[in-house]
Amino acid sequence: MTEQNNSLHSIKRYTLTAALPYTNGPVHIGHLAGVYVPADIYARYLRLNGKDVAFICGSDEHGVPITIRAKKEGISPQEIVDKYHAIIKKSFEDFGISFDNYSRTSSAIHHETASEFFKKLYDDGKFIEETSEQLYDTEAKQFLADRFVTGTCPKCGNENAYGDQCEKCGSSLNATDLINPKSAITGNTPSKKATKHWYLPLQDYEIWLRKWIVEGHKNDWKTNVLGQVKSWLDDGLRPRAVTRDLDWGIPVPVKGAEGKVLYVWFDAPIGYISSTKEWAKRTGKDWEPYWKSNDTKLVHFIGKDNIVFHCIIFPAMLKAEGSYILPDNVPANEFLNLEGEKISTSKNWAVWLHEYLEDFPNKQDVLRYALTANAPETKDNDFTWKDFQARNNNELVAIFGNFINRVAVLTQKYYQGVVPQAHTFTDADENALEQLQQFPAVIGNAIERYRFREASQELMNLARLGNKYLADAEPWILIKTDAKRVETIMFVALQIAAGLAVLVAPFLPFTSVKLKKLLNINPAKLGDSEFITWNGIAENQELLKTGHQIGVPELLFDKIEDEAVQKQLDKLDATKKVNKSENQVLEPQKATVSFDDFAKLDLRVGTILEAEKVAKTKKLLKLKVDVGLEIHTIISGIAENFTPEEVIGKRVSVLINLAPRAIKGIESQGMILMTETPNGTLAFIEPENNAVENGMKIS
Repeated sequence: MTEQNNSLHSIKRYTLTAALPYTNGPVHIGHLAGVYVPADIYARYLRLNGKDVAFICGSDEHGVPITIRAKKEGISPQEIVDKYHAIIKKSFEDFGISFDNYSRTSSAIHHETASEFFKKLYDDGKFIEETSEQLYDTEAKQFLADRFVTGTCPKCGNENAYGDQCEKCGSSLNATDLINPKSAITGNTPSKKATKHWYLPLQDYEIWLRKWIVEGHKNDWKTNVLGQVKSWLDDGLRPRAVTRDLDWGIPVPVKGAEGKVLYVWFDAPIGYISSTKEWAKRTGKDWEPYWKSNDTKLVHFIGKDNIVFHCIIFPAMLKAEGSYILPDNVPANEFLNLEGEKISTSKNWAVWLHEYLEDFPNKQDVLRYALTANAPETKDNDFTWKDFQARNNNELVAIFGNFINRVAVLTQKYYQGVVPQAHTFTDADENALEQLQQFPAVIGNAIERYRFREASQELMNLARLGNKYLADAEPWILIKTDAKRVETIMFVALQIAAGLAVLVAPFLPFTSVKLKKLLNINPAKLGDSEFITWNGIAENQELLKTGHQIGVPELLFDKIEDEAVQKQLDKLDATKKVNKSENQVLEPQKATVSFDDFAKLDLRVGTILEAEKVAKTKKLLKLKVDVGLEIHTIISGIAENFTPEEVIGKRVSVLINLAPRAIKGIESQGMILMTETPNGTLAFIEPENNAVENGMKIS
């Protein structure tokens, strides 16, 4: 295979792949931030620059998670993949992810492509065949591959590792590596049983991989990607099974492999190739140059959990096959957390894309912007609904939308929506136009380096430039004394608005369409005859020509109110309570005590008379409690659950003869009896009978 070097060859086309989502559930914001939004920005940017792009994806419909989900829902794997493929595909379309082709690995063209790929390597002697003992569930009567088995990770001690990967330390595992393995089907401890499989001897590609990636891409691949690859190589590569004992997947296309299917991580990346074939067939193109020509740039967009498969296993497969190009870059992102906690599909701790689109109609671009501005490019980042609201209200509305609205309204008010004639440019005018002309290169350079967060902020800086220019020029004041000067000011402001309409397109495609409509320019042209190009902004100071009629002003964005955000926070809070309730385990009974020990406790009914927070603490309240005999001061750790106002007047159960103890310099003279509810909140143990008076004993 000839390995391309794009610095020596001109790039004629781009093949962009986005990780195939598993069809065992919908897409959530972690997937969007890690893979699909950056990939879409890159694809849209290239198209705007006239590049030949094949942006490829599809549903990953094989593998153990599919069968596990099917068992849980009591339906067939095919019904599962049909259900979630439809949900995922529609949500991507509604969100504006501009795939050239979105396929599925259950399609006939994929089965054919994957089988041919395996057969080519098999016929060329690239596999090794081994019979070994694998974990087997005698009750379920099946081998336990991948997610069908859980146990303790031998590398980090995580007790909930899977048979293919530990999600805590990121190590790739084999089921037989696990300590104390358990069947995920029956919960039984599995036995071992001999079975035959085919392996790709990754160790044979170790030297080549190190030279190609660690040495060849040390200056252009992200450090997190290089670091993980180097760690794998330093640990030493071992043969990787490419077949599994399962009844769901692509049958292994050789004799003696009955009851076996291709391993999903051999099958899935070939889905990029089969999806490209499907697209080429539909559009009348030749698929091969997009995968087999040295003047093609191949880029894989993935999350960090897929680095090993796209940087070691798939390249080794391509190298073994012999006729395919290798990825030019694999710009993997880190993980996005949600409100301070790791996103978990099994715990429903996620913001699902299809639900977001229902709750926030016509706000696709708000989420795209929030996820890009906070993208986990170099480290794990956290999505919060408050930040989402702030990004919309303080940036999209107050900066971008405010500038466009000012320009449109003033143009309509002063000139009936017609672009005025520019006269003599001042230094401020020239400076604004010169800065506008620099932004395509600045934003484009960041995108080409896969720094999408930086690029989005440069875009916002252009909107800031427009706002500052108008604020400094004050056309609403000058209109009374120097109308000719205002014509020039508005001409310049309209050029900035036109530049934004183009440069915003990769990031906020729906906003770009609205802005072009507002400025009365179609997506392909500016003015009457001049075609729009990304770099054309840098070459032309008259993007909107004098005399051009713009459209009627309308707001690009509107504020997101506190109520909408609170609704989302309440939804997450309900999820957290359900999870805690489901995982609630009653504490075991404590050691037995004698009656004499119990008789020493003096429990009384009391009423809280006063309450205040203890300074410089989060959890403590200082309470004055009437226990009948006297007033006791009690320090109680309930401030995170109750305000002082809420507890005043509460009837409580009090242990009054607890030895006094100084807490934060205050003597506490007892203890309020509380319990924790299944949803994790504290509750008072209150006397039910109002006739019970303070000081009465509880026995």
